Amino acid sequence: MTSTTDATIPTGASAAVLQPSDPISDNAISVQGPNFESPLSLLQFLQSYERIGFQANSLGKAIDIVNKMRRWRLSDEPLNEDESDYYSSPEIRAQTCCDIFLGYTSNLISSGLREVILHLVKHKHVAVLVTTAGGIEEDLIKCLGKTYLADFNLDGADLRKRGMNRIGNLVVPNDNYCKFEDWLMPILDTMLAEQKKTGNVWTPSSFIRRLGKEINNEESVYYWAYKNDIPVYCPALTDGSIGDMIYFHSFRSPGLVLDIVQDIRDLNERSRTSRKAGMIVLGGGVCGVLD
Repeated sequence: MTSTTDATIPTGASAAVLQPSDPISDNAISVQGPNFESPLSLLQFLQSYERIGFQANSLGKAIDIVNKMRRWRLSDEPLNEDESDYYSSPEIRAQTCCDIFLGYTSNLISSGLREVILHLVKHKHVAVLVTTAGGIEEDLIKCLGKTYLADFNLDGADLRKRGMNRIGNLVVPNDNYCKFEDWLMPILDTMLAEQKKTGNVWTPSSFIRRLGKEINNEESVYYWAYKNDIPVYCPALTDGSIGDMIYFHSFRSPGLVLDIVQDIRDLNERSRTSRKAGMIVLGGGVCGVLD
């Protein structure tokens, strides 16, 4: 016997709402958040992201990928028949790690995430850096003056009158850029003199390395890149305050050369010849050159 309710439901509507499910795979992962009723370490909390859903499990996957990069050793791979004597050594294979290429945009350096990148570089957790012009100069400028918390909605015209520069919800006094010019100009003079004496032209990476040496400040990312011989590539080095300084310097003392072609060759060769390379790209644009 058919009930009155069943008899009045349109067939199409019933089929759409009450469509039977396909069997769930035994490998399917159910959604579940962290259990705060039990002791929870930071590691366990981060691991729980893989099952939270939405963007959280994307972060969980990213953490897992980075951990795989950090764990990898050449000794994990089978020995090739044509392997060189050097890389046939068990000791060398056990010590050969994944070369991690880290790319990031300038706002990470403008913000407090600069100190995270500094830690990675200081302790040699990355092999290569790729960033924007702002990613270089904001680090050096922070060694000369502070950046302050502010608000996204501050009036730009008013800030300009007061000699303040807004970066998102941060502000940088214009005096900091003046200090940067005073610091950089004598270095450009010295670099030009060395170029004329030796005949060797500079590349953006050798330029950045020199700035890291000259800043001589342990609060600088590029000081530690210099100390640990970690190359820093910036395909658009002139797109910022550094470009303005080089422009001004060219009128007073023309002739400084920055060879970007050599840097592109070096960057590509580092990735090509690496036994295992990993990329962490934070942001888009210039730092996406790693792609």
